[in-house]
Amino acid sequence: MHEALLYERFPDSRVRCNTCQWHCRIGLEKYGVCGMYHNRGGVLYNLNYAQASSVAADPVEKKPLFHFFPGSLVFSLGTLGCNFHCQHCQNWQISMADGQAIRLGCQDMSPEKAVMLAKRSNCRGIAWTYNEPSIWFEYTLDSARLAKENGLYTVYVTNGYLSPRAMDVIGPFLDAWRVDIKGFSDSFYRKLAKVPRWRDILEVTKRARAKWDMHIEVVTNIIPTMNDDDQQLTGLANWIRDELGELTPWHVTRFHPNHHMMYLSPTPISTLERACELGHKAGLKFIYAGNVPGHQSENTVCYSCNSLIIERFGYQTRPIGLEGTKCRFCGAELNFRSSG
Repeated sequence: MHEALLYERFPDSRVRCNTCQWHCRIGLEKYGVCGMYHNRGGVLYNLNYAQASSVAADPVEKKPLFHFFPGSLVFSLGTLGCNFHCQHCQNWQISMADGQAIRLGCQDMSPEKAVMLAKRSNCRGIAWTYNEPSIWFEYTLDSARLAKENGLYTVYVTNGYLSPRAMDVIGPFLDAWRVDIKGFSDSFYRKLAKVPRWRDILEVTKRARAKWDMHIEVVTNIIPTMNDDDQQLTGLANWIRDELGELTPWHVTRFHPNHHMMYLSPTPISTLERACELGHKAGLKFIYAGNVPGHQSENTVCYSCNSLIIERFGYQTRPIGLEGTKCRFCGAELNFRSSG
């Protein structure tokens, strides 16, 4: 248990959590939406500080990050809880767990231990992933600061619902913001995740790039009948182009039935290819179809000279034509980052 960093106290012993965009006003002995911030005696506590449910040394491509330290290993940590309640969550066993499960399913993982294990595992950086990292914000902040002191890169794999205030606190210590933008309509976000104000995700993502110079990659899981229409896909592609830049990677990934959406079928490959087509039509240069090992769109190809830059199969990566951040054949800028 760790006192929260970003909250307000009120005379009636209520508190308001300012970690994420819910800004939960929490009564005495009650919890926020995420289940991991608890009002005890008028003080807001985070319940899962340094409590890791999932630990692995992953290829960074698994996040997925395709233009960020390609081919490197990243020490990946998850905890319990989430501030979204997505109907299709593939990690629902940990994201839907509450504070009572911490002592049963987690291991102690201090920031110092995480950095030590990352180095021992030959990882170039640390990612907070598997569930929403803002759920243990204080821990990720302490860990990110220590990681940067030790020459490691840092990654948030996030739903993007961090508050602007929290973004500005952790911004100096984060290198990459791998954000899910799940769809592009109010009705979709309400139906999928019970989130009413999803457009603030866009504003915080813009802030990550413009104010804190984070590397951004966007993921959209294409769910049949829900966010696979041309209007949403084109709207999102246009937004990425206009607000993040045409060189921002967009991953359109294949949905597989899970959790409360077992009644749907996996996304047809043709739908992913249509999303790629719409993205290219909007002017995006790098669109990757995910969860389809062997698909040709896994590769990075130079938009200028059409040369193969990085060949991928699943999480296997073979650099061919990358020189710094540019194409070694024609010199075109490709928006890669390989230094902190």
